[in-house]
Amino acid sequence: MTFLGHSSWAIESAGKHILLDPFLTDSPVATKAADDLQADYILVSHGHFDHVGDLVSIASRCGSTVVATFELAAWLESQHGIGAAEQMNLGGQISLPFGKVKMVQAIHSSDLPDGSSGGMAAGFVVTFAEGTVYFACDTGLFLDMQLIGKVGIDYAVLPIGDRFTMGPDDAIEAVKLIQPKRVVPVHYNTWPAIEQDASAWAERVKAETDAEPIVVESGGVITLE
Repeated sequence: MTFLGHSSWAIESAGKHILLDPFLTDSPVATKAADDLQADYILVSHGHFDHVGDLVSIASRCGSTVVATFELAAWLESQHGIGAAEQMNLGGQISLPFGKVKMVQAIHSSDLPDGSSGGMAAGFVVTFAEGTVYFACDTGLFLDMQLIGKVGIDYAVLPIGDRFTMGPDDAIEAVKLIQPKRVVPVHYNTWPAIEQDASAWAERVKAETDAEPIVVESGGVITLE
């Protein structure tokens, strides 16, 4: 899993290239260019510009299958002619060549850049052969994270930026509910409004939970194990 900055990831598993929420061209923290990425599948959590910024260009160039809510997938087809999609909704699970993808709730909004509705915001629990990853995506804290954690989460990827998502305090509470083996902070330090000290947060994770924190810079790689 390569961290692309902000909340974007490039993942390789089972010979497939998977992107999550591609936002690179207008991202001040991206270290890779959108044109350099390949994607067999693109998972999209919601419609905000900082999660779909390069979705259309990459999906068009690569012929990617987009995994998203019904509303977001319908927008891609009607507005951009992208019809290759796996439409989902909260609570649903599908099997794809690289593993199982379950769409779970997120407490957030989801309007698209042109004002269209993107449906409900979501997170993903992805079961790869190498491990199970919970991408909380943009969300506030909610008690049902405890249920999400019951499947056994190897890596929880949680926002800590505050203002638009959970902040450091609520993200610590999320770790306690999910009880993952490892936790990775995202959605911070992209802009001044969401500046956070990830190292200090990681020390709190060590002190207050049983999870192992992993802080990765843009361009950094995590190998699931």
